[in-house]
Amino acid sequence: MSGLLRRHRDFRLLWCGETAGKFGAAVTGVALPLVAVATLRAGTFAVGLLAACSWLPWLLIGLPVGVWVDRVRRRPLMLAAAALSLALFTAVPLIAAAGGLTIGLLIALALLAGAAAVVFQTAYSAYLPVLLAPADRAEGNAALHGSASAAQIAGRGAAGALIPWAGAVGGLFAQAAAFLVSVLCLLGIRHREPRPATAPGGPRSVTAEVAAGLRLVARDPWFRTLTLFGAASNLALMGYQSLLPVFLVREAGLPPAAVGGLLAAAGAGGLAGAFLARRAADRFGTARATLLCELLLPLPVLLIPLTSAGAGALLYLAGGGAVSAGVVAGNIIKAGFQQRRCPPHLLGRLTACAAFLNYGTLPLGALLGGALGSLLGVRTAMWITTAGVPLAGLILLCSPVRRVRELPGADPGPTRGSATAPAADGMHPAQPTA
Repeated sequence: MSGLLRRHRDFRLLWCGETAGKFGAAVTGVALPLVAVATLRAGTFAVGLLAACSWLPWLLIGLPVGVWVDRVRRRPLMLAAAALSLALFTAVPLIAAAGGLTIGLLIALALLAGAAAVVFQTAYSAYLPVLLAPADRAEGNAALHGSASAAQIAGRGAAGALIPWAGAVGGLFAQAAAFLVSVLCLLGIRHREPRPATAPGGPRSVTAEVAAGLRLVARDPWFRTLTLFGAASNLALMGYQSLLPVFLVREAGLPPAAVGGLLAAAGAGGLAGAFLARRAADRFGTARATLLCELLLPLPVLLIPLTSAGAGALLYLAGGGAVSAGVVAGNIIKAGFQQRRCPPHLLGRLTACAAFLNYGTLPLGALLGGALGSLLGVRTAMWITTAGVPLAGLILLCSPVRRVRELPGADPGPTRGSATAPAADGMHPAQPTA
């Protein structure tokens, strides 16, 4: 256990709750599409639509949620979002047991759970710098991302064990249990953040504050570059990830019970990425380490479309592990950059604007993957979408990131609500599902 986890009780509780949530999400990430594929016999496009609906709320409510998070205390929002998710993932298996499970119900679950995730993730990103001193944030980011990778590995492995025993629907109870742990941990945090100060002249309209946040993204060259890269990368990532259940079961010929274990093994790359991030940043500089993690590490993703039954599954392990390592390491480096460069009172708005543009391509990628799979065949679609992952890294080579050793820090001078305030970074999903 790291020194920060030993000495900081509130961070330890936040870490436990977040890790439990990632574990449950990993189980659900395997169980939910398998419910659609194996139980409801859903088609390729329907499975892609289900994945898209998990991320669609970032496009629908992400921007106003960012303004909301900047105006109120963040911990109560996180509690409410976790409680809603607990209720959802408890209710759906009960409905399924009564014979009422449909693909429409799964889509509704994905939308509502996705909306809760928007609120939780935006509030959480703004809450962490309030909870930790600046000197502790690098260690805190590494601990959280590393535990998220471990939780995803354990969650996918648990899904592989749970699904043959309890069925894919029964596996959803694991997500409910995880959110119960998250709620209890959040309730135990003693730190009470002050009420956010009101801007001079009173709060502006939501539209005006959203527009100011978008201007921050557009005017800062660093933020603009990382946002464009994140959007392009996430489009490709979700394009192939939305096809994985269909590809691994129907094209590669793997039994559904083995998919969870395979995904868990590939996710071990995330642990390597968490170990690599700080060491690469210290040795090469944060900008050069970003290029290493986002451009070079993911190249083996091109092995994934070659996956087949038997020993051919090792090709997926190599490609999926490399992507997991690159995304986790890149997220750790960029999270530190965001917290250094962005004033705390703007973090909610900037997180939401970055997420709107970065996460907004995830439902598009899922729909693209489903459409390509339906029109061209699943394996061909996998070739097209996996090729987009390293190609997205070319955006970084044509940007200021290529010319410096370190990503810049804080830029003093702008005032609260200013359209010229320093910006945060672009982002991937917290962890890839590959």
